[in-house]
Amino acid sequence: MLYAGIAWTADGYDVEVIDAGGNPAAAPARWGAERLPELTRWLVTLGRESGLPCAVVLESTNGLVDGLLTAAGLDVHRADPWVLPERPDFGSVSARLLAETARTGLASLSPLTAAGGGQTGRDDDYHDGIRRSEEMESALTRAGRCFRHGPRDRQEVALTFDDGPDPVYTRQVLDILERYEVRATFFCVGLHVNALPDEVRRIREAGHSLGNHTWSHPFLPDLSPRQFRLQIERTSDAFERSVGETPTLFRPPYGSRTPEALGELLPDGPALALWDVDSWDWARPGPEKIAKTVLDHARPGSMILMHDGGGDRRESVLALPAVIEGLLERGLSFVPADALRSVAM
Repeated sequence: MLYAGIAWTADGYDVEVIDAGGNPAAAPARWGAERLPELTRWLVTLGRESGLPCAVVLESTNGLVDGLLTAAGLDVHRADPWVLPERPDFGSVSARLLAETARTGLASLSPLTAAGGGQTGRDDDYHDGIRRSEEMESALTRAGRCFRHGPRDRQEVALTFDDGPDPVYTRQVLDILERYEVRATFFCVGLHVNALPDEVRRIREAGHSLGNHTWSHPFLPDLSPRQFRLQIERTSDAFERSVGETPTLFRPPYGSRTPEALGELLPDGPALALWDVDSWDWARPGPEKIAKTVLDHARPGSMILMHDGGGDRRESVLALPAVIEGLLERGLSFVPADALRSVAM
């Protein structure tokens, strides 16, 4: 069996692959974030040519690659903090260490599924963080700095896309939005903003708004306050370099939150933008199901969650015209997410 460790860094991904004896099965490789499809194909080819199954292991602070890997049929596992040494404040433990952890203790790792995504098996931790954050979330809401929808008496909705920009799917989403003259909001991850600044500029120049979605799409309960702060700050810096502005909205990966993380948003950080309609497109249930889920649950003021990155988003692209047409038929107009917030305040 082969064991592939994928570590995230400030620039992209380091990958090391070892065999059952701990020997290198391929030369260590570094991949830019814009090359995730190529990295996925490389791992698939490596397993096919070797004739051996390949277990891929990621950290819980890397939520950007599992979608593409599982869609390609790879066996993907997550290494949680309790099976690893302390990670650096920015970046994951080494790719070699991740591969070795899989080789010596694969049973201690969590297998990931398309339906469960990067937080497969962490539901208890997720809900505990939400529960502990209720007081802090209420304080942010009272201050006008947390919202999940706008007023229900205005015929407006916000269409939002997470985890991009993506070298393939973001452009397809933008083309559809242009065809229907719809404005949306893109919550982008710093790794991809840094790697694909032209795509970020294209989003902005098309009249859409931008939001901060952390650097590496981590599961927030696994971050220290400093680690969380660096994720936000580095992503803001990447936006500043690419478009000359810093987003005023932040969306937590998976919607996960902790009071420690939310405390870093006070008093002058970005506002917390959640959602009230989840399309479930990340689970790849089919474009018809994605469109039906949105249209069944959307109403005036809704903030709709979809994805243009972080995985195979073909179904999201195929579903988008039906979503837009169905909402337009109801007389709803599309506004950026921050417009719902300003009206709500």
